[in-house]
Amino acid sequence: MKLTRFLLLACAAFASVSGVALADDATLAPREAPAKTIPVPTEVSPQLQKLIAAPLNPAWDVLWTTGEQWRTAADAQAAKVMQTLPAMRERLDVTVQASIINGVRVHIVTPNYIPPEHRDKVLVHIHGGCYELYPGESGTGEAIIMAGLGHYKVISVDYRMPPEAYFPAALDDVETVYKSVLQANDPKNVGVFGTSAGGALVLELMLRAKQEGLKMPGAIAPGTPMSDLTKTGDSFYTNEKVDNVLVSPNGFCHAAAVVYANGHDLKDPLLSPVYGDMHGFPPAILTTGTRDLLLSNTVRVHQKLQQSGVDAQLEVFDGMSHAQYQMDDRVPEDKAAFAEITQFFDKHLGH
Repeated sequence: MKLTRFLLLACAAFASVSGVALADDATLAPREAPAKTIPVPTEVSPQLQKLIAAPLNPAWDVLWTTGEQWRTAADAQAAKVMQTLPAMRERLDVTVQASIINGVRVHIVTPNYIPPEHRDKVLVHIHGGCYELYPGESGTGEAIIMAGLGHYKVISVDYRMPPEAYFPAALDDVETVYKSVLQANDPKNVGVFGTSAGGALVLELMLRAKQEGLKMPGAIAPGTPMSDLTKTGDSFYTNEKVDNVLVSPNGFCHAAAVVYANGHDLKDPLLSPVYGDMHGFPPAILTTGTRDLLLSNTVRVHQKLQQSGVDAQLEVFDGMSHAQYQMDDRVPEDKAAFAEITQFFDKHLGH
């Protein structure tokens, strides 16, 4: 009793000395932070330093309100991305073949070398882009990196996006491909991965699989997932104007997701999977960065997975903004991120 009373008094004294008020919920106030200059980290690679030092995304506050507007913007962006893909495919020694699986567009990404231990394995890839961007082959960049660096065969899902279709079309398409993959493969030999909206769709697919009694894959890699569209989470505010990709919780990505949701409740776990029941999920590796607007989204999912008894691994890269770990296969930290994901799949698939 004496020790307990001493600890309580010591905590109260520290709070008093440091000027911290132990207030009740009714008096909680937001923190006022002064303007400050944030230097580029010196301990990261020169290639990553260039990404960190890049200016804010110039389109961060373009807030289109219709699917048609988003598709016009997405097609323009996709044309630029497509120009970079041939060199990436050549560097990473992979081939990409467009196909259709049960009515859903996909791209089969195959490395020219697949080690014996990977030949009975397959990864399903779900691209990011705030549910609106990277249509067609422009959404295969992350799949190319995973196939080239990890030496796995990858099926990248070109899910429907507005104005072609709205929620839950993306999830429906991903589930259709996943079911087909399960028919041809042992579930323990299947991995599912994706970043941003793709990371959210990985989690949403697991929730849907639980609902419908589908077998779980051997492992998943939901990178920096858009797991809460209600803009709940500390880093939405601490990393505003620090993340040079998403920039703001009130920027283009939220606007795009709202259009995709098409009036649906944003707290629905099939849009904000952090609110879903994650018991029974497969082992998961999550990747983010210290400047990522969705750092808290990722941390909250990691915590919920662990609280649900799931083997969950969290990788946080210093200085990275949203999804920068999958933007350039020539950046050492990006290679390190995919090495971690590959090792995770190697550890869990087939077991």
